[in-house]
Amino acid sequence: MARYVKISCLSAPQLQVAPETDLQETVERMIRYWERQLEQVLPDRPDVIVLPECCDRPDKAGYPLERRKEYYRHRGDQIRDFFAEVARKHRCYIAYSAVRALDDGTFRNSTQLIGRDGQVVGIYNKNHVVEGERTQGNILYGKDAPVFETDFGRVACAICFDLNFDELRLKYVAQKPDLILFSSAYHGGLMQQYWAYSCRAFFAGSIYTHAPSQIISPVGEIVASSTNYYHFVTHTVNLDSAVIHIDYNGAHFRKMKNKYGEKIRIHDPGLLGSVLLSSETDEFTVHDLIKEFGLELLDDYWKRALAHRCAPGNMEP
Repeated sequence: MARYVKISCLSAPQLQVAPETDLQETVERMIRYWERQLEQVLPDRPDVIVLPECCDRPDKAGYPLERRKEYYRHRGDQIRDFFAEVARKHRCYIAYSAVRALDDGTFRNSTQLIGRDGQVVGIYNKNHVVEGERTQGNILYGKDAPVFETDFGRVACAICFDLNFDELRLKYVAQKPDLILFSSAYHGGLMQQYWAYSCRAFFAGSIYTHAPSQIISPVGEIVASSTNYYHFVTHTVNLDSAVIHIDYNGAHFRKMKNKYGEKIRIHDPGLLGSVLLSSETDEFTVHDLIKEFGLELLDDYWKRALAHRCAPGNMEP
């Protein structure tokens, strides 16, 4: 059963604010700034909006660290509450990435996933902060890798430096999210596509304006991207999809298309040996299709191949 989700990845440079500016005035300027940025994507009525890392931090090039800490403490949840009202009014999810000040004096670099009702669905704390965030910014490393349930599917989050570490990625591989929301100051290059393919998940990255924000399919293919002219992208994906290898499954593809035609999609990205199979109808799910034709999921194929390799008599002495 098709599960279409419209995703907006919204990039913007950090707002330049003089450090001597009153803290409440800085908060209010930041809210006005993001009101203008959101106007670029809200008319498309996205289901989820992804914002870049530390989206409400004044440009740190001219804003000293200690002043930033004062700002975080004064700001509190004011800007989160602004985004929550936007989410409630427009009935969308928002991945709000920002540094949070905790009561014990420490900080976290977090993504707060705000739901359509304006409530926080869950909080992800960046697992792999860079050393300076900890030693200078007093930002503690996160330790959990939660996957959040939404009305369209299972959502995971990652932030910037996280993308370099297999430990976090493998936690998500095991939990099988449908969509990964990536808020970042750096792009990550091929790692974005590798994460999408490895997790068999769609991947939506919001990056500052020096690099494109992109949406990637579970077969590692970039399906939509911002440009040097427009620093936002909105695209609809179908989460009722599965990755299967061509081996053994490919013999069924023509029969499937002959029976269901445009009700299904078999997309081959080329070179990979795997395709993305999707149900484009409300009549059946992709897993109904897999069961009907006896198809094998990619991960099950890998497991079977490994088991066959280790079976008695199959490996060289």
